Amino acid sequence: MKPEGIEDRIRALAAPVADGLGLELVDVAFTSEYGRRVLRIYIDRPGGVTVDDCEKVSRELGTILDVEDPIPQSYNLEVSSPGLDRPLKTEKDFSRYAGKRARIKTREPIDGRRNFKAVIDSVGNEEVKVTDFDGKVFTIAISNIDKAKLEIEI
Repeated sequence: MKPEGIEDRIRALAAPVADGLGLELVDVAFTSEYGRRVLRIYIDRPGGVTVDDCEKVSRELGTILDVEDPIPQSYNLEVSSPGLDRPLKTEKDFSRYAGKRARIKTREPIDGRRNFKAVIDSVGNEEVKVTDFDGKVFTIAISNIDKAKLEIEI
């Protein structure tokens, strides 16, 4: 199975675990690093997650993964917060961080650009309205977003 298929399967198993603990499943990544496979689960909640939250998800999900066995080879399971520069993927993600700065890369150009550093203004109808640092406003379809993440404000 390709990594994307594995990630989709894991997402389906991990989301109910996170929900049951009052957490949100942010992302799933299955990668190979230094010759070992790593399954990363990113969780969040308003106010952030604790080490205890990560341990609970790891324990509960680990038990399910042992039974379901969606990954035939050995791997390491890691559960963590998405970090300060968390990825933004859904309309809910963008809504939660309205007023914050983000880096957005689109699949198709908008006004000749694919890369935006901007403030998230509003979200609705599967679109994100942003204002770049030159004051220019753009409306970007969420389906056109290749990658987006919060920009760390120092």
